[in-house]
Amino acid sequence: MSTPADRTTPDHPGPTHTTPDRTDPGRTGPTRTAPDRTAHAIPGRTTPAPDRPGRLARGTILAAAALTIMAPAIIAPSLPAMEQEFAAQPGASLLVRLAMTVTSLAIAVSAPWSGLLADRVGRRPLLVSGLLLYTVGGTAGYFMADLVPLLATRVLLGVAVGGIMTAVSATITDWYDGPERASFLGLQQAFAGLGGVVFLPLAGVLATVGWRVPFWLYGVAALVALFAFRSVRDRAQDSPAAAPGAARMATGRVVGVYVLALGATLVFYMAPTQVPFLLEGLGVGPALVGVVVAGSTLTSMLGALAFPALRRRLGSGPVTAAAVALLGAGWLVVGATGTVSGAAVGLLIGGAGVGFAVPNLTLRLSELAPPAWRGRVLGGLVAAVFLGQFLSPPAVHPLVRTVGADAAFTWAGGAMAVVAAMLAIVPVIGAAAGARAARAGR
Repeated sequence: MSTPADRTTPDHPGPTHTTPDRTDPGRTGPTRTAPDRTAHAIPGRTTPAPDRPGRLARGTILAAAALTIMAPAIIAPSLPAMEQEFAAQPGASLLVRLAMTVTSLAIAVSAPWSGLLADRVGRRPLLVSGLLLYTVGGTAGYFMADLVPLLATRVLLGVAVGGIMTAVSATITDWYDGPERASFLGLQQAFAGLGGVVFLPLAGVLATVGWRVPFWLYGVAALVALFAFRSVRDRAQDSPAAAPGAARMATGRVVGVYVLALGATLVFYMAPTQVPFLLEGLGVGPALVGVVVAGSTLTSMLGALAFPALRRRLGSGPVTAAAVALLGAGWLVVGATGTVSGAAVGLLIGGAGVGFAVPNLTLRLSELAPPAWRGRVLGGLVAAVFLGQFLSPPAVHPLVRTVGADAAFTWAGGAMAVVAAMLAIVPVIGAAAGARAARAGR
């Protein structure tokens, strides 16, 4: 007859080890089994691996990415009507234009602080709070009866976008490594472009109803915030002080990535800020201008989707050189042809280069930075990108006034070609010098 200790039950799978009989310390008693709590899961309930994000979490991150790049420009179709609405207000013409650009400046200024919060507080809290602030700051413009408070809401929107972009990039680089990271960063950039393709035309349609109506599009972020709260989870990170290599992280390579991102964005942003005037001089109407400019966004999406396959075949340096070369080639086509079709083709080429560049630079920084520092390092990249957007008009305008719009594109394209050549040649020279030094040391 079996004893209770010998019987096998769901909670007691069977004897596996012996323990001393408590009634006689010197005698070995019957076997006892510790419950196997991992092997007997509750029926109907699955527990996903903590390091593998679920489908809802991945979709939420991509939805948040789609709300970022287009955020400053979503009110662009409303600007002429806004200027008419506030025509009696001093400085209305300038203030209306600042309603777009001040958002980019706010993103650039706030993104490094958002990165610090991402590392100290966590990616998920920053993402959820950023989406809620995006909702409030974006939709508040609908109710503003004066341009100054309206500009204040646009600043809040910029702070929100800086937080969202930083949290999204840091979350992706925490979730994935290697090819999976490259693939998802490509999706992030593709969805950022998709947001512009979807929301900007929709904003144009809504602006025909009333210039205030497009502000309601920012309300979509509230729904994304709900999904982020429910599905997105942070991975545990080391403290910044304990992170391996933390003291060596702030290198010239990180700064070099920032400088390259700022310069490339400054040049690329000539598409929405200078191409309309170039095409206007060729007698092109606003509708066709919108189609031509949107081409760069479309090929940027396609380039981002192709980035993972390209990255598997080439290292970070060659991909960066190829991306900058495409941007330069596109702008040279725009400047050299001086035609509508030439501008369209050039923007398609240049957009593909940006589609490669953004995920590649993000991936490179994620490789350079320890996990506990990724938030602030990637926040610096967000700041560089949007600072390039903000500086593009004032930096390029003097050149346009001096040599003309088409020649300005030629000069900018030539500068990018030189940078691409340097990015391709310098590593080769460095490798050759290292090989010579190694042979000399034998």
